Amino acid sequence: MKTQVIGALALAGSMVFNTAVANETISVVGSSSVSPIMEVLGETYAQSNSVTIEVQGPGSSAGVRAAHDGSSDLGMSSRELKDSEKANNIQEIVIARDGIAVVVHNDNTVDDLSIEEVSKIYKGEITNWNQVGGENKPIVVATRDTASGTRGAFEDIMDLKMKVNGISVSAISQRAQVASGNGQLKTIVANNPFAIGYISLGSVDGSVKPLSIDNHAPSVEAIQAGEYGVQRPFLVVYKDGRPSTAALDFLKWVKGPEGQKIVADNGFIAVK
Repeated sequence: MKTQVIGALALAGSMVFNTAVANETISVVGSSSVSPIMEVLGETYAQSNSVTIEVQGPGSSAGVRAAHDGSSDLGMSSRELKDSEKANNIQEIVIARDGIAVVVHNDNTVDDLSIEEVSKIYKGEITNWNQVGGENKPIVVATRDTASGTRGAFEDIMDLKMKVNGISVSAISQRAQVASGNGQLKTIVANNPFAIGYISLGSVDGSVKPLSIDNHAPSVEAIQAGEYGVQRPFLVVYKDGRPSTAALDFLKWVKGPEGQKIVADNGFIAVK
């Protein structure tokens, strides 16, 4: 007989999905962008399997570290792994793809920017909205913290890296406001008529206005067609021998038809 979900309990930044008779715990740690869809997947899976799925979203870098040191069954990353993070015993599974939406206040008259213009704004080379067809107002730049996979992917796509003494570092202006997650960054932009930021496409709602990039609006269809280039993978990573059979069964379900339908139904791009 199938067990029934008795609730979801959020504790210390984590989300736990459990069943009435749980005999296995699956720990999933990492990206705050991947966490919301992983929570939905975990809740659905737990309804018909005797498992407890605990999802925590401290960031992609933390998720990759958790996979490497074996402190979690599964890690989550919303960016490609760095060369230093790859290893023969580390597996990478793409469970979805996501666009990164460049967002502004709803009252902003600017509707489209080029990748070059976005890059110059974040480097501090373009500082006024009138330089890109908007009002004569200073641009307030908002970014994510350095542990964010969204920031890492955004920097790669927008060419926001530079070399200092042979070391690759961020080229984002030091004057940028730093947010700890999609929600906080969205709030910064929603509350400031002159702000610009970037968030997961799946997090976009009516509180902010997503911009077209190079004349292509961010959408699932535009990403699937290869027209909207500001996109990144949602990865699950794990160390060989660390995940339990239950964790690998859950990951197989996520990659299967039911899991991928949930991915698509929540505004992300399913993968085959």
